[in-house]
Amino acid sequence: MADGHKVNHDYHIIDPSPWPLIGSIGALLMAVGGVGYMRWLREESFDIGVVNLATPWIFVIGLVIVLYTMFAWWSDTVKESHQGHHTRVVSMHLRYGMILFIASEVMFFVAWFWAFFDASLFPAEVHQVMRTEFTGGQWPPKGIEVLDPWHLPLFNTIILLLSGTTVTWAHHALLHNERGMLKAMLAITVALGILFSCVQAYEYAEAPFTFHDSIYGATFFMATGFHGFHVLVGTIFLLICLFRAMAGHFTPQKHFGFEAAAWYWHFVDVVWLFLFCAIYVWASWGATMAH
Repeated sequence: MADGHKVNHDYHIIDPSPWPLIGSIGALLMAVGGVGYMRWLREESFDIGVVNLATPWIFVIGLVIVLYTMFAWWSDTVKESHQGHHTRVVSMHLRYGMILFIASEVMFFVAWFWAFFDASLFPAEVHQVMRTEFTGGQWPPKGIEVLDPWHLPLFNTIILLLSGTTVTWAHHALLHNERGMLKAMLAITVALGILFSCVQAYEYAEAPFTFHDSIYGATFFMATGFHGFHVLVGTIFLLICLFRAMAGHFTPQKHFGFEAAAWYWHFVDVVWLFLFCAIYVWASWGATMAH
């Protein structure tokens, strides 16, 4: 009987899981709740049938469900790895999935770069009346003082480049089974990620323009703000890897969880370099600097 149940292939047939359904319900609540939350902020109603959904709580409930689903689902994935289900074929497919995810993130940021360059390269020529009203026929728009790219933005660039170095060092230490160095470099990477977020928060607080006062502010905060969100996600990702390393997880032969976090962090680094060169340096050329 035991031989009849023996698995003779490298594929993992996953046990029935509630997390796809629960996660989908949470995402739906977040989508509907997000609309209701914005209506609530504007003191408007959001009626579906006879129910007014203009409240922040539906979004909060959906967010809690999604976060718990992420925790539980990924915990199950880690358990499956420890049980030996992540064979060579399964590991390869996990890598393909992470590559496709990062590719989708690249296209996400392409959209924000597209919006930025569309507004900055053609401030008056395209849709002339509307663009001139928004920008004054120039870029940055008239009356906008831009941030000095060689101050805090350059400091944050150095921080991220250093963090890319330390996470690569941690990967090298893992491949050579140097557990102490792995944990030390991961801790430094997490600290650098937190420092980057703190510096960007300070920069936002001191920025001489706001999200809603011009198209410059809107494109600036959307592009850099979403990048900041990705830095926060990547920092949490690496922090979990640090906790797992301290718990004895990862081996030189089997460490896809760490590898995925390192890929994601390098992606964040590269996007920031493009943001720094385009939005901070190029777009501030000849503009009035705010100090």
